[in-house]
Amino acid sequence: MNSRQKGAAGERELARKLRDLGYDCRRGQQYSGANGDADVVGLPGIHIECKRVERLCIEDAIAQAKRDAREGEMPVVMHRKNHCEWLVTMPLDQWIEIYREWEAG
Repeated sequence: MNSRQKGAAGERELARKLRDLGYDCRRGQQYSGANGDADVVGLPGIHIECKRVERLCIEDAIAQAKRDAREGEMPVVMHRKNHCEWLVTMPLDQWIEIYREWEAG
């Protein structure tokens, strides 16, 4: 399996996981052209960059998510290594925004 196929498989895996959690997510359309979709779509307001790799430069992945996110979208990187759980990485200011909303009730 080449890296492009592994990336597509990771996107499908993440979309399936999010569907299992109750969200109507699917793989984005970036593979068919330049429509600007995230790797996985279905969480309004969130731009998901999916990385399914053993070694990840998280700073580069966050930079890509920020660069590709549309106005008003929160850029996040959802990533996983083999035999590990999915993780979400985001800029601190956006995590604080979510935490403040949770804290306020």
